Amino acid sequence: MSDIVISGLGLVTPFGRGVEPYWQGLLGGRSALRAARRFTAPLYRGEPVGEVPWEPAPGDAPRKSAYARAAFGEALRAAGLAELPDGAVVLVVGQAQAQDRSRAQDPDGRLVAEEGEFLGPEPADVLGSGAGSASPRVLHLSHACASAVFAVGYARELLRAGAAPLAVVVGSSVLNRYEYASMDVVRAVGRTAARPFDAGRAGISLGEGGGALVLEDAERARARGASADIAVAGAACRVSGFKSAASDAGQVARCMRDALADAAVDRLDHVHAHATGTGQGDAAELTALEAVAAERGAPALPVSSHKGAIGHLLHISGAPAIAAAALTLRTGIAPPTAGLLAPEPTERLVLPTAPLELAGARTAAVNSFGFGGNNASLVLLRR
Repeated sequence: MSDIVISGLGLVTPFGRGVEPYWQGLLGGRSALRAARRFTAPLYRGEPVGEVPWEPAPGDAPRKSAYARAAFGEALRAAGLAELPDGAVVLVVGQAQAQDRSRAQDPDGRLVAEEGEFLGPEPADVLGSGAGSASPRVLHLSHACASAVFAVGYARELLRAGAAPLAVVVGSSVLNRYEYASMDVVRAVGRTAARPFDAGRAGISLGEGGGALVLEDAERARARGASADIAVAGAACRVSGFKSAASDAGQVARCMRDALADAAVDRLDHVHAHATGTGQGDAAELTALEAVAAERGAPALPVSSHKGAIGHLLHISGAPAIAAAALTLRTGIAPPTAGLLAPEPTERLVLPTAPLELAGARTAAVNSFGFGGNNASLVLLRR
């Protein structure tokens, strides 16, 4: 069976439009988290957030759709595609499906802007000319903050079964009052910028942006001259309602073990962690990582997180995580975790505070966890 590879990546983050600004920001250990310039909400008290510095043109689609469309376009270009092929599947991830905007109006006939920041993104706005003459099948997935990784796992199964020639996972997040309140009510929001894995961490920082990944059979990608070096070798997506909000170390470890077993790899060179900067969540993930590292005989497993740099992008947070892991394998450099000043003590893990060379690294795991027991792990393999 041929590999399923990531042939295209696209991002919009608080570092700007594109994968490259994001990667350079990570390598530089920089944080884009600061007090909001645009975002307002009843419960917002000036905490650092990750706002996208780019604004869509007046009259354009809602920002949530515009960010997803920009990421979608970059991912298609990176994959060497002018448009989607016939039979392609587009997996849109988000909090809830977009409503018909012709009906999403108040009594005065104005669009309800807040719904455009919470629902969606709108598939028609995202695809634009990228759909070409094809009529892609569009599915919507929502698995809390693990949605993007769940979608990649599902896309991989569709492609392996021959149900589609190509799949795109796309989504976005926009700072809005509803999701901010949902994080604040469970006391997850930190009053200072997120510091994943830091002994003094105090909570998450919310961010916004968009992400897209093109997945296809390796032979198909190579025939087109597209990149086919990063394979999705293993995936595990588990839903366990044991704990509604808190992470469970045992479930996290099981999810990682399942993904590694699915990948059938004999090594693990790097982990891009979920690591949001909460006390309980980071501790549970570190416990799970220590257990997996011990089982694998890894004496110094490097572990990074992007959320101290751009914040937590909620449903689409898996996209920048996968991009970081893929680029770590391609460059042989693990990025530091922005904001990490006093790393938690570990036995078998390395928590980089500066770029770390990983000569010969071939495998990386990506963790993504969400409320409601949504846990997902991927294993990427560089061929």
